[in-house]
Amino acid sequence: MDNNQLIELLIERTESEKIVGNIYKGKIENVLPDISSAFVNIGLEKNAYLYVSDVIPTQGHNPSSQIEKMIARGETIMLQVAKEAIGTKGVKVTMDISLPGRFLVYMPQAEHLGVSKNIEDRRERDRLRSIIESCAPEKGGVIIRTEADGADEQALRREMQYLTRLWESVQKRFETSPTPSLVHRDLGLVFQTVRDVFTENTSIFLVDSRGEYKDLMDFLDNISPELKARVKLYEGKTPLFQAFHIEQQIEKIRSARVDLPSGGYIIIQEAEGLCAIDVNTGKFTGKKSQEETVTATNVEAAKEVARQLRLRNIGGIIVIDFIDMRHARNRQKVMEVLANYTHDDRAKIKILPITRLGLIEMTRERKRESLFALLGEECPQCHASGRVLSRESMYIRLKREILTLTHGRPGHQIKVSLSPTVAQYFEERKSRLENVVKHTLVITPDPTLPWEEYRILIE
Repeated sequence: MDNNQLIELLIERTESEKIVGNIYKGKIENVLPDISSAFVNIGLEKNAYLYVSDVIPTQGHNPSSQIEKMIARGETIMLQVAKEAIGTKGVKVTMDISLPGRFLVYMPQAEHLGVSKNIEDRRERDRLRSIIESCAPEKGGVIIRTEADGADEQALRREMQYLTRLWESVQKRFETSPTPSLVHRDLGLVFQTVRDVFTENTSIFLVDSRGEYKDLMDFLDNISPELKARVKLYEGKTPLFQAFHIEQQIEKIRSARVDLPSGGYIIIQEAEGLCAIDVNTGKFTGKKSQEETVTATNVEAAKEVARQLRLRNIGGIIVIDFIDMRHARNRQKVMEVLANYTHDDRAKIKILPITRLGLIEMTRERKRESLFALLGEECPQCHASGRVLSRESMYIRLKREILTLTHGRPGHQIKVSLSPTVAQYFEERKSRLENVVKHTLVITPDPTLPWEEYRILIE
């Protein structure tokens, strides 16, 4: 949370275990040159997807742009999950293994030494590079993370040794494990949060589980003992999420509409291929010119869009329809606000220039399903379309079905059961329908029936 606003929500459930970062011993089932990909059995329900750019040539093969020249069907390889299964797609995997720590990322298959671009001080970059060069193993590459800025030499060396030993144990398990199998499980959610999010900028880290609190303090002893004082065990009688008004904010994630402080609002529509976001002024009229009112709304919207993308974990292609602004300087201002407010997002983001129509196209790295997809399921009534047949459409459909069943001949009584709201609509138009179908109708509301379902009984 930041300024009492929820900015990121991470969920770990026992029935849908997170597997990004896990390392597997897998067997190549198929190599498909036409799509430069391979499918690998790693022991999950669906085969994992391996793209050519994530392939490291196995023994006896040379680097190539053609996947069939680097790996072969039936081979056993080590893989790491890069992206969760999304929709009908299986997990995406890579042969380029990476072992992240708090300060460093060790990549056994790489060769380069990199420093996070967020560490801008040249002397600090040189200091960190010098330390890692003196303690890194002969084989493998290292990336120095942003959190390493200002870290002491002993902490960096300790973590480098830990990651090196971890890789050695992964290799041993790979050699002795059956195929397919899991050979290394990444940290659980609480410890990942400590590793990736918990920094000197964090005011307090509240934990409401005594067991997790103890494990967390032991974990911090090894990686960042200076942060232990910021971790507190929450023992209040009011549930933690309720005490900090988090539950109410989680409920709002399901809504397509997000209101802005000025009275404007944004509409967020997620589709399988992209996410469309529309900005509207709503009740906000402003006290100055229309251009200034529009720009003020767009600036507010840019800030909220950045928060919502991170909060809802929306990935892939995103198109934002800002309200049209005539002046280039105002369009540039909105662009800068969006770039600034997405700066702290841990997902990789690329923003393209705003168009004359006020559209911004951007991409956000997608590693797992969006929060909306995780929190919900496909609606059994609208089948995820967001809409059901109108009552008038139901009226026409049912009228046609009765005429088909009775062949248009007059008769006695027909009983029709419908969901209550639809039944009321039919009751108000019963005499009109009776004149058309030439039968007496008995309309019965049935709360157990979904909106589009009905029962017809001809006596």
